[in-house]
Amino acid sequence: MKVDGGCLCGQVTYEAEIDPERVAICHCTQCQTHSATAFGVVAPIVDGKFTLLTGTLKTYVKTADSGNRREQGFCPECGTRIYARSADGGPGLFGLRVGTINQRADLTPKVQIWHRSALPWVGDLGDIPTLETQPNFSK
Repeated sequence: MKVDGGCLCGQVTYEAEIDPERVAICHCTQCQTHSATAFGVVAPIVDGKFTLLTGTLKTYVKTADSGNRREQGFCPECGTRIYARSADGGPGLFGLRVGTINQRADLTPKVQIWHRSALPWVGDLGDIPTLETQPNFSK
């Protein structure tokens, strides 16, 4: 599936081809920390088909829970995470962060990985009351 997207400030844009049948929710503790939320959602790139259209990415290399070294690519201006890939140039998952993909509403995750690290309340999201917009917290 061909997709396009970019960062929050618009400095970084890209196009890519992903496999929508392999979109995954990742519950690893590093995705939790790096995303500043309960999990990350990634879409694997097909055969390395990622093209940066505008901007320059800054990278940070970390060791994943799996032990693999992962290069994190992000916008140097707004900090939006764009991808993670093998830092050693070898084979490995090149995963786009689904939140940066314009077609994200069409990308239902098919699997949850590193579930042993999932926060205990994640499975109960359907039971938490919802609001359609931002509440007024000043009251």
